[in-house]
Amino acid sequence: GNMKTVFSVAATFLILLTSMIARSPATADDIVIAVAGPITGQYAIFGQQMLRGAEMAVSDINRAGGVLGKQLVLEVGDDACEAKQAVAVANQMANKGVVFMAGHFCSSTSIPASEVYFEEGILQISPASTNPTLTERGFDNVFRTCGRDDQQGQVAGSFLAEKFPGSRIAILHDKTAYGKGLADETRKELKSRGIEEGLYEAYTAGEKDYSALVSKLKAANIEIIYLGGYHTEAGLIVRQARAQGLSARLVSG
Repeated sequence: GNMKTVFSVAATFLILLTSMIARSPATADDIVIAVAGPITGQYAIFGQQMLRGAEMAVSDINRAGGVLGKQLVLEVGDDACEAKQAVAVANQMANKGVVFMAGHFCSSTSIPASEVYFEEGILQISPASTNPTLTERGFDNVFRTCGRDDQQGQVAGSFLAEKFPGSRIAILHDKTAYGKGLADETRKELKSRGIEEGLYEAYTAGEKDYSALVSKLKAANIEIIYLGGYHTEAGLIVRQARAQGLSARLVSG
């Protein structure tokens, strides 16, 4: 939920605080830290939650005396969940002397940005990026406070197998590192249980008309839709499926 994201980011600011301090310049009057995510764009609802959590944490810490007598200064980066923009944000933050990054939100932005943070020695903790790749490249400064797609996929695949035995399942994803990663891990778990999906299909996030996809779901007699992606497209797909007379249940990560 919304408050979960806010508090997740706030908690992220308190994790590994000593590491952050160790990286900060001893002569600096302030400690510059940052939050980055989709402040604008399609996923702005999540970025705004991250921003509110970061502002709340910085306010609380500064009110309590700051860190080692120094005040925290918050820089904000807007990547709009776009990979190139995320790398640009990461470079901007490095140039501003940031020592700690709470972000990014999307896996597809956290992963490329993390290369900059690694090179620059900036501590990065993502509160939301679930793709396993983020923390599997040996970067000792990159962490996350959320679960991973392989863990979520295992749970989702088990749930589908146990709750809907014999049902025709469609696995859909939005082509992002998050959505595809989640869909593929769920598919892997189903296959390990001897279950083959009735349809595996990608769609493009941001579109409004998913009638062609719904037609494929109907033709495959789909009863359960597992979706790796976000709420906006999920809502549109379900609504358009209902309009075409398909009453399949939606399960998502």
